[in-house]
Amino acid sequence: MGNSFDINNLVRENVKTMKPYSSARDEFEDFDTADMIFLDANENPFENGVNRYPDPQQMTVKAVLAKQRNVKTNQILLGNGSDEVLDLLFRAFCEPKTDNVITLPPTYGMYGVLANINAVENKEVLLSEDFQPQIEKIMKAIDENTKMIFLCSPNNPTGNSFSDESVAYLLQNFKGLVVIDEAYIDFSKKDSWINELDEYPNLVITQTLSKAYGLAGIRLGICYASAEVISVLNKIKPPYNVNELTQKRALERLSDPEKIKSEITSIIVQREELLKVLVDVKFVEKVYPTEANFILIKVDNANKRYDELIAKGIVIRNRTTQPLCDNCLRLTVGTELENKKLIEALKAI
Repeated sequence: MGNSFDINNLVRENVKTMKPYSSARDEFEDFDTADMIFLDANENPFENGVNRYPDPQQMTVKAVLAKQRNVKTNQILLGNGSDEVLDLLFRAFCEPKTDNVITLPPTYGMYGVLANINAVENKEVLLSEDFQPQIEKIMKAIDENTKMIFLCSPNNPTGNSFSDESVAYLLQNFKGLVVIDEAYIDFSKKDSWINELDEYPNLVITQTLSKAYGLAGIRLGICYASAEVISVLNKIKPPYNVNELTQKRALERLSDPEKIKSEITSIIVQREELLKVLVDVKFVEKVYPTEANFILIKVDNANKRYDELIAKGIVIRNRTTQPLCDNCLRLTVGTELENKKLIEALKAI
C-alpha cells in the first residue's frame, strides 16, 4: 500500500494518557442479563421502559449493522447523529491551536463549524469546476500538522460522487485519516468504501440513518473504521450517548431492509423524473448530475427564485453563497405528489 500509517502519531497526547469515564454499565459486561437486580446506577427502580440507562455500547444495534455491512462490531461507533461522530474525531485526533484539517468546498458545512469549535485550522481546497477533488492542490496543502481530510461522497450540495482513483490516492499517500462522509451512499450506484476498511488503516467512513433510512428524528450516526480508531473514539465518547428510544427505533427500521430498499428505489425513480423535467423550466440554466436524494440546479437569480418558491409554500435550500455555487438552488427529492407541486410552482413562476 505504501502508506506508513501509525495511529499513535495522530492521537492527541492527553487522549493517549487519559483514563475514560467508566459508567456503571460499562463495568457490568453482561448487560442484558434479565435476572440481575441493578442497584448500581442510582436509577429510579420503577419500570416504565426507559427508567434504566441504555446499553452504553449499543451492542444489539451494532450486531445488526455488522451483519448487514459485513464488518466487525469493534469497527463500529454509534453517535448522536453524524455530527457527534465527526466532533469526536476532532476531539480525539486534533490538537487545538496546532493541528489542521482539509475540507473541499463546496461541501457539508459542519466540518468547518466543528473545526472552529475545536480551535483547529480548516484548510479549504476548492473542488474543481466539475466538483472533483484537486489532488495536487490537496497534497500541497498537507503539512506535518494535517490530521484529517474530509471527503463527502456523494457530495452535499453538489450531488456527485468523487472518483475512486482520487480517493484511493489520498488513502495511499496521506498519513492522516481520510474521512469519507457517505450520508447519501444509498442513493448512489457506487459501492461504499466500507468494503475497503481492512485495506486502509487510515480510512474512516461516516454514515447515518437520517437519509435513506428515514430516521432523521432519532439522530443516529455511524462511524466505521479500524478497531484501533474506534477504540480511541470509545475512550472519549459520552458514556450513554445513544438513548434507549433511538436504539429501539433503529432496530425496528433495520429489521425491514426490503421496505428501506423500496423507498430508496422510489426516491431514485422520482429523482430521475425530476431531472428530466427541470431542464425545461425557463429560468433553470443548468441541472447538475446527482447520485444523492437531491438535485443542484443553477438558475438566473437564486435569491429571487428562492423567495418566489417560499411564497408558494415550498422550502428549498439556497446555496448561492457557497463556492462554485453561484445562483444555485438545492432541491430535495420528495414524494411523487410533492415533486409534482414543486414542478408546477417552478413553471408558474
